[in-house]
This record gives sequence, C-alpha cells and structure tokens, in this order.
Amino acid sequence: MSDRPATLTVPTTVLDLLVVPETNLILVASVIEPLRLANRVSGLELYRWRILSPDGQPIETKSHIPIPVDGAFRPGNEEDPLFVLSSHNWKRHATSDLKRLLAKSARHRSLVAGIESGAWLLADTALLDNFSATLHWEDYDDFSAAYPQVRTVRERFVIDGKRITTGGSLPTLDLMLELIRRRHGYSLALEVSRQFIYEQGGVSSDAAAMPSTGSIRLADPRVSQAMRVMEEHLEQPLPLVRLARRIGISERRLQTLFIEAIGAPPHIHYLALRLNAARRKVIETRTPFADIAAATGFNSASAFSRSYRAHFRESPSDTRRRLKGYGAGG
Repeated sequence: MSDRPATLTVPTTVLDLLVVPETNLILVASVIEPLRLANRVSGLELYRWRILSPDGQPIETKSHIPIPVDGAFRPGNEEDPLFVLSSHNWKRHATSDLKRLLAKSARHRSLVAGIESGAWLLADTALLDNFSATLHWEDYDDFSAAYPQVRTVRERFVIDGKRITTGGSLPTLDLMLELIRRRHGYSLALEVSRQFIYEQGGVSSDAAAMPSTGSIRLADPRVSQAMRVMEEHLEQPLPLVRLARRIGISERRLQTLFIEAIGAPPHIHYLALRLNAARRKVIETRTPFADIAAATGFNSASAFSRSYRAHFRESPSDTRRRLKGYGAGG
C-alpha cells in the first residue's frame, strides 16, 4: 500500500468577470472574495476567475483604485459562466460593439449573470427577454418600464435558468454563497459565510449576526436564537425537540422557520456547524481524531470519520496530510 497522501480531485469552476468602468470596488469584491475564501477554506482550487475589461485596460473604479485585468473582453466559444459587473453610468459604456460581443458570447455560455447594473446591460442586449430578473431597488421602476419583456421582481438576487441578476453588493454576496452551496454543499457555504461576520459596536453578543447563507440577515429572531444555542452545544448536541423547547416553539415550527430562512432544515445546519468545527481542528491542530470527535458531538471516532468523509469527500487523516502546513493562514 502506498504511503502517499490521498489526492482529492474536484473540478475547478472557471468564471469570466467582465467589469465595466465606474464599477464599485465592493461589488467586484462581493463576487471574488467568497470564491477566494471557498478555495482557502477547502484547501482546493474550487474556483478560478479571469477579470476582463471592454478595452483590456485596468478598470478605474468609483473609488479611484484601479483593478488590473487579464485582458480585453474578446470572447470566442467559451462555455464558462460570464459575470457582467457594472455600477454607475452603465449606458456610457454600453457601446454597440460591447453589446454585440455580449450577444455573441451568451450563445455559448453555461450562464450569464448581470451583477447590479450589469442587469441593464443584459436587458439592453435582449439577453433577459422572457427571464425573471432583479436589480438595484433605486432602478426598479425605470427598469420595469424600459424592459416590459423582462419579468422584473423585487428580490435580492434571481437565478432563472441560464440567467442571474442581483440587486447590489450585499445581495451579490448572498448570491455567491448560494452558488457555492449548490455546487459544494451547505457546510462549505456556511463556513465561507462565517468569514464575513462582524459585530457592531455597542451591540450585545446576543444580538450579533449569525453565520448564514442566502437571506439569513432577514431571518426570524427565533432562528438566530436557535443557531446561538447550537453553537453553544457542539460537544453535546441537543435533540431538536429540546432545542425547539428552549426557543419556545414546536419542533415542526422550528423546521419550518429554518427552511424559510436558510433553505435547509435545522439538523443540516447543526451538523454543518459541528463538522466545520471539527475540520478546523483537523487542519489547525494535532489533536487526536477521537478527541476531535468527542469535542464536536460524535459518539465515536468511526462515526465522526464516516460523517466527515461523506461531507468533505476525504477522511480526516487525508485532510491533515494534504493540508499539512496550510493551516489557518494558508
């Protein structure tokens, strides 16, 4: 038997990002940073991206911080997803040549996303005809009147087949977490989302934002309370009926609230919390796996190993060998 570490092979998703001049810096970061963190947390190159501009020149953002690019947007028959990012004065940059290239490229792309004002560009190129779409709330009425052939809806983001649209920077962050969840599972999306959490000054820890995917920022406070209780009971997980009783609702109601808030039942969220905590210990410490299992609520090392492998597609020992020296700062 070979002593070489097992190699986890996961296909890399490549994205093309067409960034239009006068785009907000935070909008670009809202697309890229969740992908970067997914790579960092997993220790794998799950995502790779190319930044393109209409003319191949660095993008001058509204903050006057230029963004280097990999080249000009000169598409061929690429099938990779295309994200079109725009914030201010989109019409100034929507040249007939750019719209021609967009229309040509969209015929081959697996999906095309209009990020914030990128939705205007897609609609003006007839790429949103007969699709549902959203955009920044300030533009909703004008957009709906200008493009009646587009089914405009008031949502943070919309995924409709091969078309995606978002309503701003934070909705774009929500979108990227959802795309990560769909491709790589709830556990990874949850762990990536935790990297963006902050606590406002003067706000008690009880009121702090909780780890989330999707529209959890708008969740029922009972969901946030249940999540806090879960965080406090990783070593000895509470049965859902006891958890619901702590919150003051029925187990069935708890299930419903979680599905509405994060699109996943409470037991999935609870297991993801425990496995992500375990994975951090696997990577960042030399703690024996039996001790990690006990600290994260598994009744045996074998049960922990089975659950870990089912979620991360490798054993704890495989992860530790593969990521040796990678650690939290990798």
